[in-house]
Amino acid sequence: MAYELYRAAGLPVLQNRTFADAATARASASGDMLLVQDEHSGLVHNQAFDPDLLSYDSDYQNEQALSPAFKAHLEAVEGVVAKHFSGRSLIEVGCGKGYFLEQLRGHGYDIVGIDPAYEGDSPDVIKAPFTRDSGLTADAVIMRHVLEHIRDPLSFLAEIAAANQGGLIYIEVPCLDWILENRVWFDVFYEHVNYFRIEDFRRLFGTVLEAGHLFGGQYLYVVADLASLRQAPLEPGPRVLMPTDFLHSIEHAVQIIQAAPERGSAIWGAASKGVIYSLFLQRAGVAVDQVIDINPAKQGRYLPLSGLRVSSPEEARLTLPEGANLFVMNSRYLEEIKRMSDGRYSYHAVDTHSF
Repeated sequence: MAYELYRAAGLPVLQNRTFADAATARASASGDMLLVQDEHSGLVHNQAFDPDLLSYDSDYQNEQALSPAFKAHLEAVEGVVAKHFSGRSLIEVGCGKGYFLEQLRGHGYDIVGIDPAYEGDSPDVIKAPFTRDSGLTADAVIMRHVLEHIRDPLSFLAEIAAANQGGLIYIEVPCLDWILENRVWFDVFYEHVNYFRIEDFRRLFGTVLEAGHLFGGQYLYVVADLASLRQAPLEPGPRVLMPTDFLHSIEHAVQIIQAAPERGSAIWGAASKGVIYSLFLQRAGVAVDQVIDINPAKQGRYLPLSGLRVSSPEEARLTLPEGANLFVMNSRYLEEIKRMSDGRYSYHAVDTHSF
């Protein structure tokens, strides 16, 4: 049995895939969200998830390391890695474009990576999904923002533990508690089938060496002993309580845009949060004039389902009026966004409860 928490229809199946034209973007694949908590495991997942709808390739763009704020986050992660994994051989499962892997290698770590969306030519990265047959073993495993994408996270962790014959693991995922506390409904999307709390990992592993929060509480992390992975959590854990006002900020954003349409409006951030936010605003009857992103791989391309075009900060500056309403998808980037845009807009950090 599972307890229903939240549902949403027609979400992009890969919100970080961009398209060459608006028509193709609007016709891209969609799926439904039925967020539930399993009464036996206590884990939260999308019961309507269909993994066959997902296919990661070079059109999938989720590189965040262009931001100074995110680079600072990766330095914090490296601090945790150094504390527990110094001198150990490492595997990064789901290494993405390889930025963090290269950062660790630059600091002397013996590390290899694996990811089907990898675009580089490093001999230390396998361009494929991780399986037990990948032939990779090391003293420790790093897995950042992967487990939320896996339909059966327990089986996947067991696969890693068996393939690696134990060792330590660093896991980093979005924090469900932060999403709920700040009413960040736009951080719930199809590509993330699982949503975790720290207590979930304390029930999954018998030995957790360290656990905490990073990136202003948005992410949680654990360092655990793979050999202590349990076949099932010891107990369900506490029930997840959805805020009754979880979606309240949609109406607030609509009011801001409709109150002064001549001022213009834009979203800063064309990654997951911005894709969902812009789509829901569009469905609520309003549309922003711009979606802005600093990632050159996204600029000039179009977002799934909404069909909105992504502008560079320089392009937006030429067309977006001074004083326009700018909806900032991630408050961790707010100060650098203000600096990049010379403080010329009216800024709204939409991932704060006060918005």
